[in-house]
Parts: sequence; structure tokens; C-alpha cells
Amino acid sequence: MSRAARLLDLLQAFRRYKRPVSGAALADELGVSLRTIYRDIEALKAQGAAIDGEAGVGFVLKPGFMLPPLMFSEDEIEALVLGSRWVAEQADQPLGAAARNALAKIAAVLPDDLKAGLDDSALLVVPRARPTAGESELPLIRDAVRSSRKLTIDYADVNGAASRRTIWPIALAFFDRTRVIVAWCELRKDFRHFRADRIVSLTLEPMRYPQRRAALMKQWQAREGGHLGAPRDDCASAARAGPQRS
Repeated sequence: MSRAARLLDLLQAFRRYKRPVSGAALADELGVSLRTIYRDIEALKAQGAAIDGEAGVGFVLKPGFMLPPLMFSEDEIEALVLGSRWVAEQADQPLGAAARNALAKIAAVLPDDLKAGLDDSALLVVPRARPTAGESELPLIRDAVRSSRKLTIDYADVNGAASRRTIWPIALAFFDRTRVIVAWCELRKDFRHFRADRIVSLTLEPMRYPQRRAALMKQWQAREGGHLGAPRDDCASAARAGPQRS
């Protein structure tokens, strides 16, 4: 185990204790010597960790401390690399750029022995052959989801029938070839799934929708069993009952 990983494990161990814990207990939990624990505690203090206590009495980490260079294990780094690469290749351009920037920020604070894992990762994402239809509207849709604001959309269903809807977007799902908005539809008074590539035009309304997005999300998940299956048109719905007030 690298020293960085060992310090991360010690930091995580401290966070599990609300009261002072002895060095011996920490050494037993992490499978290292007591001398190593004392040395690693001093290393964390040198990095700015507010650790109170002393040998024979116990140690406690004050809340609020984050240690950026040691926040991730090697598996977590690979997960971040794969996720960032997927977003960079599969999401809309602004979100892809944000993924690249985030990965660069992570690389800037990682110690050398972990930073190498960013460049050496063998987990690859195959680029898309062409942009997904309706991709230009995704930043506006994401903004609506984040701010819990209504969208007015002109929509064409699978048969080409056009309609105007006011929806409450609660999630945006990324499939290989399409993007799907999960929303409450005011016209149908039910949850609906709208394919982004079938939206002819949309307007972000100034008003927020009247329910909490988290509460709507829980109701939709309960109906869908927690999963969004293959992309479906807006004609599909989970139930006819209205959303519960929270």
C-alpha cells in the first residue's frame, strides 16, 4: 500500500469516530504498527489536519478537514477517469468541457504516485460517430433541472403528431443514441419521458414548478422501480395518479 493510500485510510478511520480513539485501536483497525500510526498522524497534521490528543489519551479529528491530494483511492481514480472520459465524449459540449476541466483540477492536486494513474488508465471510451440530435438544447434542459424551472416545449411524438407541453423536468437520462427528459407533464397530468431529439423548440420559463424536485424524483422512481428502461416516447407513463404533495 502506498503512503498516500495509507494516510487516506487513516483519515477515513478518524471520520468514523466522534470521540477520541487510541493509537492502538487505529493501528489494529488499519493493520499497521503503533509507530506508523503516530508517524502518519504527524504527517496529517503537517498537511493541516486539526488532530487533537496525544499518545495514551487518544486522538480526534476536528470536523471540516479535507485533504485534496489524498481524497481518492486507486479504484476511485479509475472511476473518475472513466466517468470523465465518458462525459467528455458522450455529453453535450459544455458538459464535456467541464468534465475535462474537473479531471485537470484533480490531477493538479494528486501526489505523483497517484497522478500517474490518470495518464496510465487503460479504461477507454469509444467516441461517438456523430453528435446526438437535439444536443444543442441540453445545456438549457440541464439548467431547468438544476433550478427546478418549467419548460415549454413544442414536441413531435413517434408518429409526428405535434403538441405544445409545459413540463417540470426532474432528470435527464443519457442513452447511447438519444437523451430523455423525465418530467411531470401539465397537459397529461402525469409523469412522461420526452426524447430530446423530438423537441422542435423549447423555452425556459422564469417560474419554478410548485413541488420539490427531490420529492417528484422519489415518486417517479417508486413507479419505475428505480430504473429508466429503454427510451420511450411521451405516450408512455407509469401511472395516472397525480404527484403527491410534500
